[in-house]
Amino acid sequence: MSSQSQNLAHLCKLAKLSPDEKTLEKISRQFTDIINYIDILSEANTENIAPLYSPVFHESAVREDKAFHRQTPEQILKNAPETDGTYFMVPRIVEGK
Repeated sequence: MSSQSQNLAHLCKLAKLSPDEKTLEKISRQFTDIINYIDILSEANTENIAPLYSPVFHESAVREDKAFHRQTPEQILKNAPETDGTYFMVPRIVEGK
């Protein structure tokens, strides 16, 4: 087993995973391919290139985003089984000491 596979096996153990030897070798090859691709990308000249935060232009919503009240607190509380006039009253579910 290569040292990379041993490192991967250790990482899997920490993550409480137990892949077989064949799967470890496959994942190890995939990691190597990923690292090699990142090395190729790191050679690209990105000087004078503005960061791209999204490949899609995001336009604002059609309507202006304004907060408004659709119902009054009284309308919301009228269907509650129990209120104090301002808040919903619910049974205590956490017991104190």
